[in-house]
Amino acid sequence: MKKRRTGESRPQLKALWQAMDEAVFGQERTLNLRESLPSAAEARSRAEVWLRGRQVTRTEEVLIITGRGNQSAGGVGVIREEIIGMMPALRRKGIVESWREHSPGSLVVKLAPLSSLLGAGKRRRDASDVKPPADTGALAGLESETRELLKQLALRNLDALGIDASDQFIKQEMANSFSTLLASIPEGAGREEVLRAAILSAIEEDP
Repeated sequence: MKKRRTGESRPQLKALWQAMDEAVFGQERTLNLRESLPSAAEARSRAEVWLRGRQVTRTEEVLIITGRGNQSAGGVGVIREEIIGMMPALRRKGIVESWREHSPGSLVVKLAPLSSLLGAGKRRRDASDVKPPADTGALAGLESETRELLKQLALRNLDALGIDASDQFIKQEMANSFSTLLASIPEGAGREEVLRAAILSAIEEDP
């Protein structure tokens, strides 16, 4: 009887931890890779897209459930190792600030502020990571409110860098910020509205 009770307590304990995680993080702040069982490459791609999306909505901490990898060859969690292995690169890109083990099958990730994302390209020294300047012509298709917010953000960024805010620099900085933020916003209705919210969040962050 004792063994039976011990065995029965494991799923109960697992359910309790899951309920606590759902209460703390909620569905919007949780990425469950254990349920869909993606390949390592799929998990990496899905996690980066998801983390970018959470960052632009100013989510601070999120939960990624990778599973322990008990069913993997040698008992090594392939998905878990892949997600942990990608974190340093995401930190260099200005997407992730830090991460820690939450449980043997999950991680808590603290997302970087948007200012880190927008400034990541300026900090990189590896020439292979440097992107060409964004096309300023893309700004013409935006609503006037969006362009005005981009201009405010550009002036803020240029001032922080000590760069003379000439028209040329302002427009280029607007295009760069627009390109960087848009890459993190899924396509669909209301995309520009989400973009404006992200720009406003970046403006309101401490310099």
